[in-house]
Amino acid sequence: MPPYSGVQKQLITQFMAFTQAKDSVAAKFLKASRWNVQEAIDAYLDDPQAGSTGASAAISKVFDSYRDDPQENPDGIGIEGAMKFFGDIQVQLDEVACLGIAELLKSPSMGEFTREGFVTGWRSTGCDNVKKMINHAQEIRNRIPTDPDLFRRVYRFTFPLCRLQGQRNLQFEIASEQWRLFFTPDNGGTTWNTKTTPWLDWWIEFLEERGKRPINKDLWEQLEVFMRKTKEDEEFSWWSADGAWPGAIDDFVSYVQAKRGKGSEMEVE
Repeated sequence: MPPYSGVQKQLITQFMAFTQAKDSVAAKFLKASRWNVQEAIDAYLDDPQAGSTGASAAISKVFDSYRDDPQENPDGIGIEGAMKFFGDIQVQLDEVACLGIAELLKSPSMGEFTREGFVTGWRSTGCDNVKKMINHAQEIRNRIPTDPDLFRRVYRFTFPLCRLQGQRNLQFEIASEQWRLFFTPDNGGTTWNTKTTPWLDWWIEFLEERGKRPINKDLWEQLEVFMRKTKEDEEFSWWSADGAWPGAIDDFVSYVQAKRGKGSEMEVE
């Protein structure tokens, strides 16, 4: 690569990330566009000789159709564009599949997409048009309740996605809303109820009685592990007070045992 300034090298790298073109091609289009990266990318996508029929270019064109403000934010989709996109790929905002798409595309925050995350995510699935994206969204919807690895990946991605800016923990109200999404089958999640215990309701009730404290990352992640353990064996034969569970979960076990003592014959519908 010929000698370029630091800024020019960054622009070349950015162009390559969005288009998957070689550095020489990136430099050619950037020079022709006076180093305006968006003009260069647009020119590349419109040039049939430059490989615009490739998957990355096709996905980038889909991305462009949802940008809220191409001038101010050429490489970002904001809330309005994201809502339209979810609608077009037939994903509801109140289902776990919505978070599955956010995880796939590495959304920086709720209701936002970057060009790099959008192109890289869809390219990894082989989806280069909206019709294919609709089909893949349905696949995600079907897999989340039955694929523990995918469920865990999406669940854990949701913690940083939903945090308020500048905060390390998740507000209780936001956490409880997301738990009801993930642990309720009607929303595309998994059921967290067993024969004798309405786990989700009791967990939220327990935290409310403790003062609705913010939820840290460790508690958020370990609750999903705990949920699967309780579904395998609701009688706690796997439980050890010496285990490495967060303190809140230790206390919750005692809470559940006390409630069962008041009504051990109770069954959950």
